[in-house]
Amino acid sequence: MRLLLIEDNVSLVELIAKGLASAGFEVDTAATLAGARDAIAEISYAALILDIGLPDGDGLSILREMRGRGEATPVLVLTARGGLRDRVTGLNDGADDYLVKPFAFEELIARIHALLRRPSDFLGKLRQAGNVAFDTMGRQMYVNERPQPLSARETALLELLIGRVGRVVPKSFVESHLFGQSEEIRSNAVEVYVHRLRKQLADLGATIEIHTIRGVGYLMTEAKA
Repeated sequence: MRLLLIEDNVSLVELIAKGLASAGFEVDTAATLAGARDAIAEISYAALILDIGLPDGDGLSILREMRGRGEATPVLVLTARGGLRDRVTGLNDGADDYLVKPFAFEELIARIHALLRRPSDFLGKLRQAGNVAFDTMGRQMYVNERPQPLSARETALLELLIGRVGRVVPKSFVESHLFGQSEEIRSNAVEVYVHRLRKQLADLGATIEIHTIRGVGYLMTEAKA
């Protein structure tokens, strides 16, 4: 599962990101509100870890924006502000959990796992196009209501495109969604996974298609009768 860590302390970012990766998570990072907004616009994260004191504003502002749009992505606030009023404000603004620095890393991992086990409006939704459905909680593709296996990156690609049917998704968004910020990407890596998913869908008789918009990105549509 991919997490977004929103924190401006470089040494702490490196420590947390390394620990989360060792616990099996993929981690993207943002040091500012602006960077966090860009990342959230591109990728559907399993959860966010949010610091409050950021260089360009109050971290809770992005939390209020998300909740105002109806986004239920779990958010754990990780901050040095541990007063009762701070905690109450963070939770009232939409945080799912609140952990004060300094903290035990084992507790952070346990809290993240607990958040991801909670049902929410965001998790567990079926996104459907044609005879294909994608379960965002189980991360499972269904064709004609039958479960079908995909690799992890094919699954991530389907999740991105089926949530934007009829809209062109820039190649840069696809790269970010599949590979994150830190991985080195081969020049044809995106094309390889698009080809694999396209072939899988065709072999299964799916009534959706992935179109390549040269120089721009990719477009998923329902197949014409």
